[in-house]
Amino acid sequence: MPDTLSPDLLRKMHAYWSAANYLSVGQIYLQENPLLETALKPEHIKPRLLGHWGTTTGLNFLYVHLNRLIKDNDLNMIYVIGPGHGGPGIVAHSYLEGSYTERYPAIERSRNGLQRLFRQFSWPYGIPSHVSPETPGSIHEGGELGYSLAHAYGAAFDNPDLIVSCIIGDGEAETGALATSWHSNKFLNPARDGAVLPILHLNGFKIANPTVLARISRQELTELLRGYGYDPHFVEDDDPNFVHQSLAGTLDRVLFQIRAIQGAARAPIWDKRLERPRWPMIVFRTPKGWTGPKFVDDKPVEGTWRAHQVPIADFKSPTI
Repeated sequence: MPDTLSPDLLRKMHAYWSAANYLSVGQIYLQENPLLETALKPEHIKPRLLGHWGTTTGLNFLYVHLNRLIKDNDLNMIYVIGPGHGGPGIVAHSYLEGSYTERYPAIERSRNGLQRLFRQFSWPYGIPSHVSPETPGSIHEGGELGYSLAHAYGAAFDNPDLIVSCIIGDGEAETGALATSWHSNKFLNPARDGAVLPILHLNGFKIANPTVLARISRQELTELLRGYGYDPHFVEDDDPNFVHQSLAGTLDRVLFQIRAIQGAARAPIWDKRLERPRWPMIVFRTPKGWTGPKFVDDKPVEGTWRAHQVPIADFKSPTI
């Protein structure tokens, strides 16, 4: 089966993802030298480090790919992220797109504007470390985990042209509110409502320990999600080139499924006795802290709970 992404498009999407990741790291760490035009020094680092790295690269990856899907298919789609603590990633994308500077002209698309972007993150009189109302286009904060999927379905009801892509953290999936929200698909009418595409971001760990859904077998997870009424598609690996092609192909397939469900329900000859459809969803399994340091001070970081917040906190004598 041919790759979904051409070599040129793959190169551009990977470069965009890398840029978003760099802007995300810069917000967490840098107060000076935003483009690293000189050798990095301790005084360039913020005195107080706060933020969440572990989920951010996965959120950035999904954002880039959903933008490709929107452009290729002229979609009306919004992006709801349950791990709202991945705020630096969403700010990074809105800055790259230009909407952040449009809303906040002082954050120019220049060296000085980039430094202001970095400094304001988790900074007095700046912006929170979570997605917040100050983020252009934000409708979901995500600081209190568990409500993303309910908000996603709420946005889709009575909005027939809208697709809501909802990223669900695997730690968030353990909350009571989210565990119940899986059943919202029972109330979605494909004839008059929009669609929700749940994407379970399965990176294996929450703040200090493993997540439940990452510790059960793929068969058991599949059976669980099918029991909720979904058709799960799996995208799993740590090689970005493979994941790029796998996710792009999967997104095309699930969009086809969504349109087929809606097309059958909205046809004039629709049989009202049709069974409730099984909506597609995606399980996106990538390492916690993907692309970050694999070891810090001889302790594993990438793919562990240590990547959840700030992977390198001591800049006096770190060993990587």
